[in-house]
Amino acid sequence: MVQNDGARQSQGNQAPGTTLPGMFSRYKSSVEKGLYNAVPGADNFEAYRLLRYHLGWVDRQGGPLDTSVTQGKALRPTLCLFACNALADDYSQSLPAAAAVELIHNFSLVHDDIQDQDVERRHQPTVWHLWGISKALWSGNAMQCTGDLSMLNVAGQSISPATVLRVSEILTESYLEMIQGQCLDLNFESRTDIKADEYLYMIACKTGALIRCALQIGALLATEDETAVKAFAEFGNHLGQVFQIRDDYLGIWGDQATLGKATDSDIRRRKKSYPVVFALERASGTAMEDLLRIYGQEELEEDDVQRVMAVLDEVGSQEYSQRLTEAAAARALEALKPVSLPRWAQTEAEELVDFLARREY
Repeated sequence: MVQNDGARQSQGNQAPGTTLPGMFSRYKSSVEKGLYNAVPGADNFEAYRLLRYHLGWVDRQGGPLDTSVTQGKALRPTLCLFACNALADDYSQSLPAAAAVELIHNFSLVHDDIQDQDVERRHQPTVWHLWGISKALWSGNAMQCTGDLSMLNVAGQSISPATVLRVSEILTESYLEMIQGQCLDLNFESRTDIKADEYLYMIACKTGALIRCALQIGALLATEDETAVKAFAEFGNHLGQVFQIRDDYLGIWGDQATLGKATDSDIRRRKKSYPVVFALERASGTAMEDLLRIYGQEELEEDDVQRVMAVLDEVGSQEYSQRLTEAAAARALEALKPVSLPRWAQTEAEELVDFLARREY
């Protein structure tokens, strides 16, 4: 049985956004346990070796790796366990669900790497770059199937069949939204007339759907209180916007050493992130002409990048992006007010929102 550990630790005087909130370390071993149980051994099927490689467990030859270097923050499964733990002391029933959400997220990453032609993720070569597009496609598909199966495993945790069907349906609907968001994002690549509302809808699907799903499912596995489940789902909706707009901010103004990548890469790739969409709506005259010219080119030179940065500065993209992030953060916390949470859970929700709104990586 997995239960809460009583006292919760805060970050003290550490700068916001520089250290992961305590919930990540507390649920880390549980997340890993759920994933290890969900993903079969490499001997069963070649795709599983590629899955284990992508997840950061093994190197390209199948040898074990130090997962602290190659794994991400595991935000979504952490949120799933947190939601369940906030509403029920025993959160073990949500372990298969947390693994399922993380596997679905990673299936999308394998396919995203192919579409974006990214050759590195989490400090190691991407699956398609090592094994080719065909193998990466079916390994991503296998990751999706493994996630679906893991969600069904909540049936063995004294959860009613009706609830099993409901959480499975929520997961499937959410990653269909995620795929819809990816399609919209690809469509935006050839457009310069994107409106902010369109962009926010796209990220609500592409990024927000699985974050909302993780919290909603975690709550649903802990309680039959529809008010609580709805509150956590709404919390997730706003949290998704916080996460993605801050990500867009860091993609232009983040610290290169902290991020481990060039901070002008989003502009060089002509990515229509929120600061650029905001500028395309607000710029006029020569500034607008320059944006349209630059984003109509196949490749950008250093002067082009600097001109885009100057236009973003002129229209206030940096300040407005952070203001939008902080407004979404406030709405996220407001969404939880209908629920009577333990003090530790309320504190950790606040710490999480503050971290995501101010994170530096």
